[in-house]
Parts: sequence; C-alpha cells; structure tokens
Amino acid sequence: MNSPRKVAIVTGASQGIGAALVKAYRDRDYRVIANSRSIKPSSDPDVIAIPGDIGDRAVAERLVKEALSRFGRVDTLVNNAGVFIAKPFTAYTAEDYANVLSVNVNGFFHITQLAIAEMEKQGSGHVVNITTTLAEYAIDGVPSVLASLTKGGLNSATKSLAIEYAKRGIRVNAVAPGVIKTPMHSPETHGALAGLHPVGRMGEISDIVDGVLYLESAGFVTGEILHVDGGQSAGH
Repeated sequence: MNSPRKVAIVTGASQGIGAALVKAYRDRDYRVIANSRSIKPSSDPDVIAIPGDIGDRAVAERLVKEALSRFGRVDTLVNNAGVFIAKPFTAYTAEDYANVLSVNVNGFFHITQLAIAEMEKQGSGHVVNITTTLAEYAIDGVPSVLASLTKGGLNSATKSLAIEYAKRGIRVNAVAPGVIKTPMHSPETHGALAGLHPVGRMGEISDIVDGVLYLESAGFVTGEILHVDGGQSAGH
C-alpha cells in the first residue's frame, strides 16, 4: 500500500524526547512507527506502537516490516533510544556495559541497517542519531565513559554513513544534546544540572525536537553533529 505521505520510525518513543518527536512528526503529517520497551498502543491510526528491546534484531526487523506493510515506505529514522549510566569508570559492572552497548550500539546498528536498505531502494531518506555533547566535551564531575564510548561512536558513524550514502539520496545527521529536562532527571537535580551549561539552564525537550526538525528540512545538510547544548560544546 504505497502512499506519498512520509513515514518516520522513532525509537525510545514512550516518553520524553521520543514521545515529543512522535507528536512533532505527526504534526507534519508523517505516519509514525513508534518503539520502546514499554510503549502503549496508540489510538491514532497513523501511529503504530511496537513494544520491544531495540537491541534485539528481531524487534528492528518488525519495525521496518510494519512500516512497509502498513504504510509502504520508510523516509526517516530517528535513533532516539539510549541508556546513560553515570558511574565512575571503575564502578561499572559487566551488566552495565552490556546494557549500554545493547541499546546504544546494537540498537543503532540493526534498525539503521534495515532502514537504510529500504531508503536505498527509494533513492531517498534521512537518519538522525540522538547522541550527547559529553561524547566530545567531558565535564568534570559527570562520569560518562560508557556514553562517550557508545554515543561518540554514533557521532563517528553519522559522518561515515553520510559520506557512504551521500550520492544515493540518503542524509545522516546527529543531534548532540546537553542535559535536557526529561523524566530521567528528578526536579531536585535541576539546579545543579542547569549550572553545567553556559546559558545557565537545562535544555527543554522542545529544543531537541526543534533541532531534529531543522535537520529534517535541511536538504543540503548531511554528516552534521548539531550541538543543542546551551553552549557546552563552546567551553565551560
């Protein structure tokens, strides 16, 4: 069932940035395949909610299969799912390491490989990876080695994929947030977290959504790591 209406896949879509991205793409009349481990069914016929661990290739295969069978195409993939564990490097457990790699790296690899294969058939598409400014600009007092290892790898993969697919109509970009006011940060931490940014505040979910939508509409931009981080990447 082919349709000219565009289709986006959004991972980590049950709350926070992911849920806001689902709404933003629907507001642009995209149909959406939304995934997270705990996502609930959608009442919107143009949003297909698929629960499951994105680190599992079978889940990634189902997302793309549903996009094609329900809506006929895949135009955009937003790799928003991610795990951040702030611990001193020597305190990470083998389970921490496996969990972060499964979601941040395996989750990226499987769904991106499958989505790009479909985009290549169409001759068009866009991938956006949500990474972190910490991958390039570490902050004293914010231990983040596993985030740097995994999300830093996604930044590099973003540029590599952008070049590999530039002549095939597929763009690949990333948004690197600072600390964003999402449910993962309890309100009592907001004051301290605001102080990590030169602008003196935490980012809002809408700031990240705006960055993704900019990249969505910026047809001449590929291989970009867009820092939406209140000046963190400029210095401290």
